[in-house]
Amino acid sequence: MNRSTRTLVVVGIAVVLAALASFSVYRAIKNLPEKRVPIAERFTVVAGQNIPVGMLLTKEMVKVIPWPANSPVMGGFASPEEVIGRGVTSMLVSNEPIVETKLAPRAAGGGLPPLITPGMRAMTVRVNDVIGVAGFTQAGHRVDVVVILRGNEGTSRTVLSNIQVLSSNRRIDQEQARAGTGADQTVVTLLVSPEEGEKLALATAQGQIVLALRNPLDTAPTETKGVRMSSLMAGGEAPPAPRTSRPRASAPPPPAAPAKHVVTGIRGPKVTQEIIKCCQ
Repeated sequence: MNRSTRTLVVVGIAVVLAALASFSVYRAIKNLPEKRVPIAERFTVVAGQNIPVGMLLTKEMVKVIPWPANSPVMGGFASPEEVIGRGVTSMLVSNEPIVETKLAPRAAGGGLPPLITPGMRAMTVRVNDVIGVAGFTQAGHRVDVVVILRGNEGTSRTVLSNIQVLSSNRRIDQEQARAGTGADQTVVTLLVSPEEGEKLALATAQGQIVLALRNPLDTAPTETKGVRMSSLMAGGEAPPAPRTSRPRASAPPPPAAPAKHVVTGIRGPKVTQEIIKCCQ
């Protein structure tokens, strides 16, 4: 076999091996499972930043991003003009789709009023870190309101049960700040009915209120009879205070018995005696 023949044989073998390799790759690619990537065919409006409750949405706060058509956002919006100027009733985080349930009606404006459901009222009370459950009282939580009355005998009782917290914010008392003794104070806004608002106003004016944080799954009303200081200390170890009483005057001695006189009478063989009482 000459040199040219050997070259043709080598080239032929290479072509056959290349053809077999190409055919194997083709079969392998053909047997791969088909993958379809959803193509964005629609757009949705999302928050461009973290937006707190009560803010009015502006053009700078929102943005439009592509969204898969096979996974639409229920209650979402496709155009920014549909949400601009509406108040936020639930906090939005960056890139979160904006939905109808988290916005107030267009004519309601912003701030706290859109959060107040029809027939209810919002009342704000001032608390400290202890009364406000050490800062754990936040918007959306449920609390009981306990009032403490100080009088001749201290009394405490739960007057409001399962009350929703609308907001909890810190503020500085301006008068105390100017005097150099100002400190952060927490004001808690509660959602109450008109009747509950009257109870809360009276409790705030006549005593001190304390908030008791509830489990959100515990919706049963709190029914108690209250507690007084006497019943609180009834089981304690402290002995009762001794009573101081005035000495009683001794009763006068009974009057002496009147003197008795005996008269003896004799009638024949019969002898009789009679007792005669004499008055003094």
